[in-house]
Amino acid sequence: MKPQDKLAIDNMRLDGISRAEIASRLHLSPNTVYSHIRRHPQIPNARTCLYCGKPVLQTKGHRAKKFCSDNCRMAWWNSHQDNINKKAYYTLTCSQCGKKFTAYGNKNRKYCCRECYIASRQPLQPG
Repeated sequence: MKPQDKLAIDNMRLDGISRAEIASRLHLSPNTVYSHIRRHPQIPNARTCLYCGKPVLQTKGHRAKKFCSDNCRMAWWNSHQDNINKKAYYTLTCSQCGKKFTAYGNKNRKYCCRECYIASRQPLQPG
């Protein structure tokens, strides 16, 4: 295999092209491509997942990915809560108990907790 073939395989891997498609495009044996990939698992200049460190395959024409999967993306954001820009805090008054509470992202909340919501739905008992 020529050095330009090796470079082409690495570039196509970065673009997210499958091994079989790479072999077909370069007119190489699929086993030759598989062997090269097995011997050189790390792609130079490849972006790695911020959470697990695996290489992230990029889709041509789309925004660059930072994570290899949704599970890694959610796990990373859950462990980096301080990086989230939280601006939508609202101070409201509970319709049931009258207590002041803070809600994030929903200025139309009526109740401070589920217990107040349930209590508001219960008919008054004669006493």
